[in-house]
Amino acid sequence: MRRLFLITAATAILLLTLAPAAFAADPLYVSGHGAVVSVNGTVNVPEGQTLDAAVVVDGTGTIAGTVDSVVVVHGTVTLTGATARHLVVVDGTAVLGAGTTVTGDISTLHGTVTRDASAVVTGRFTTLDTDIAAFAVLMIPLILVITVGFGLAMIAAGLLLAAFGARQTRTVGALITRQPLKVFAVGVAGSVVLPMIAGLLIATIIGAPIGLAGLFLVLPALALLGWLVAAILVGDWLLGNLRGTQETGRPYRAAVIGVVVLALAGIVPLVSTVATFLGFGALLLAAWHTVRPEPAAPVTASAAPAGWGPSAASAS
Repeated sequence: MRRLFLITAATAILLLTLAPAAFAADPLYVSGHGAVVSVNGTVNVPEGQTLDAAVVVDGTGTIAGTVDSVVVVHGTVTLTGATARHLVVVDGTAVLGAGTTVTGDISTLHGTVTRDASAVVTGRFTTLDTDIAAFAVLMIPLILVITVGFGLAMIAAGLLLAAFGARQTRTVGALITRQPLKVFAVGVAGSVVLPMIAGLLIATIIGAPIGLAGLFLVLPALALLGWLVAAILVGDWLLGNLRGTQETGRPYRAAVIGVVVLALAGIVPLVSTVATFLGFGALLLAAWHTVRPEPAAPVTASAAPAGWGPSAASAS
């Protein structure tokens, strides 16, 4: 069962990453559907019992029956007169006692396997360290392709925004320039309140479609749009400082430069988060101003220039 072996190996690695939380918990023992999982406890598979998998995490195990896949994480398992198809040892110890037979591979990740002279292993001894390293090397080109593709998509999105929403983008960006603290506060508040409203709508039968659309479509789209607004604002600022004047018309150069610069700056923690909050808050604030326009400032009478007014008219 090659698939089962891969599943148990992945389980071992996952349990290794979750081990600190598991160790602090009380002993856990789960058995069913031909599998046994023990965390901070013991496993006993007596002679004559057959299981698909036995997983021991930070505990001990004694196996004398037949188990297809045995996984040990931060623990010790002793196989005596047992039969196993695959054995995975992650930062633990496996003891192959007398009369034990392993018909498949034995894989270790910082683990130790001791073997009695009468124990039989027909498979191979492999290390997961090598497999993980090889997998990481294979993933590097894929990660690069995905990164470049995502970057080009963001640049294309910025150019579309510059082409069809140049005036609106600069209007929203001006809010960030004039009221950065207020805009940031609105962005943080909106990122908390709006998902809560969407969750409440999802809890109702009638509002569920609206809540789901808002949570998984509208809010992510607004967050992306807010980031692009912040990127174009960064591009405008850079062009203004480098050339002395901002780009007139549609901000194509600002979109390209801003997206690239903000994406690279996003390597620094919280930079992209702050930019997204600023853009998101500015969008919400601009939408609020559209719904509830600010009252116009009252017009005060000013002194008429000399030579104008009723007296001047009568004199003429």
